[in-house]
Amino acid sequence: MTTATTPTARHSAPKVRRRGERSPLASTALHLTLIVASVIAVFPVLWVLLTSLKPAEFATTTDFFKDTTFENYTNLIKDTKFLTWFGNSLIVAGLTTLIGVIVSASTGYAVSRFRFPGKRGLMWTLLITQMFPVAVLIVPIYNIMASMGLLNKPAGLVITYLTISVPFCAWMMKGFFDTIPREIDESGQVDGLTPFGTFWRLVLPLAKPGLAVTAFYSFITAWGEVAYASAFLVGEDNLTLAGGLQLFVNRYGAQWGPMTAASVLIAIPAALVFLFAQKHLVTGMSAGAVKG
Repeated sequence: MTTATTPTARHSAPKVRRRGERSPLASTALHLTLIVASVIAVFPVLWVLLTSLKPAEFATTTDFFKDTTFENYTNLIKDTKFLTWFGNSLIVAGLTTLIGVIVSASTGYAVSRFRFPGKRGLMWTLLITQMFPVAVLIVPIYNIMASMGLLNKPAGLVITYLTISVPFCAWMMKGFFDTIPREIDESGQVDGLTPFGTFWRLVLPLAKPGLAVTAFYSFITAWGEVAYASAFLVGEDNLTLAGGLQLFVNRYGAQWGPMTAASVLIAIPAALVFLFAQKHLVTGMSAGAVKG
């Protein structure tokens, strides 16, 4: 004797969601969270941009679109030495990026591929130098630069920034080179290439993601650093952008118009470098992180 299945029994079983499928409530909560996070992330940047387009008398108000003007930008370029600061920063950041990429790539390759006396000590030195805060290092580096006659010169600032970027980037490049098979080096040796020729012609082209991360980190280190630039440089003609921005703030208040306009212009080169290197950033950073 068979028992008929009633419609109520057929529909009483709970609905099983497929993998990755969310309930409407969970999906709504997720989207609201992402919207709030996006607003929090974008709001400070948007505030600076809109403030740079307001007259000075409305700089601290929330009336963003009243009397919109580019006067802050024109006054910044005409009445200050912003272009001089911009040029100084480009020189310092460009040299730091170029030298940082060369030194970090060659150091990372040497540590990854060769055995030599002091290798372990070098690796520990590169690691330990990243543990000291800037406030602890300013005085000793200042004394070293003073003894070498490099204070108030771009070269002194470039060397200082290299002490920040090279240890981290060399460790990262070492991890990246570890992911490249050693058989490539052996094939270069069979073809008669020197170790440098193997590095330059075979290995380095495969390390483009790591080089992009190294260049980006070195550039940002030099472009946005404030403490060393303020301590090592004096005189408006010698300042970088970090030091020049501080001239808009004094004990009596802040000149929000030119300062926000300068902030917007300063962000443009960093954004361009990021756009140029972005397709390699994730690959380079992840590859350098999984190998020790």
